Amino acid sequence: MSMYYPEPVSKLIEGFMKLPGIGPKTASRLAFHVLTMKEDDVLDLAKALVNAKRQLSYCSVCHNITDVDPCHICRDKRRDASMICVVQEPKDVVAMEKMREYEGYYHVLQGAISPMDGIGPEDIRIPDLLKRLSDEQVKEVILATNPNIEGEATAMYISRLIKPFGVRVTRIAHGLPVGGDLEYADEVTLSKALEGRREV
Repeated sequence: MSMYYPEPVSKLIEGFMKLPGIGPKTASRLAFHVLTMKEDDVLDLAKALVNAKRQLSYCSVCHNITDVDPCHICRDKRRDASMICVVQEPKDVVAMEKMREYEGYYHVLQGAISPMDGIGPEDIRIPDLLKRLSDEQVKEVILATNPNIEGEATAMYISRLIKPFGVRVTRIAHGLPVGGDLEYADEVTLSKALEGRREV
């Protein structure tokens, strides 16, 4: 790449290519867009990147990303302490919060069990979840891991560990999106929709 562009541009392209889903073409487009931006805007972007990296950490209670410890959700005494929703990543907390229906606390695993990638139960935040169950008045753990092989395996593993605590373990339902057509759904999605059926 350096034979085509001056070194600063090559370095910028290489930097963008480290981001997920960014290939050489998109990285080049982003790099050249940055070159057309006002210097103040570029400095603001650079500061935002550095500040996000330096000022954010993980909550010592739920492991969500935060700028204060414990995070704002864990500090909120109005939330329902009897429920913990287990998610894989901090972005999943944002998705749940946008719904504005869940009022309990969270536990972010920061990943999922994936033997293919060398990630075992000890590599994610499962032990911290179990500690919370012995310390707090938790009545229900909602497993909201992703509906893929890794997410399902993680949910099954956690549910087996939690059973001895006498805590109710539930799994979010998976199925057809609102507005979707039955004929376009794959077999797994249809199977999950049928499993999660409820009385009307």
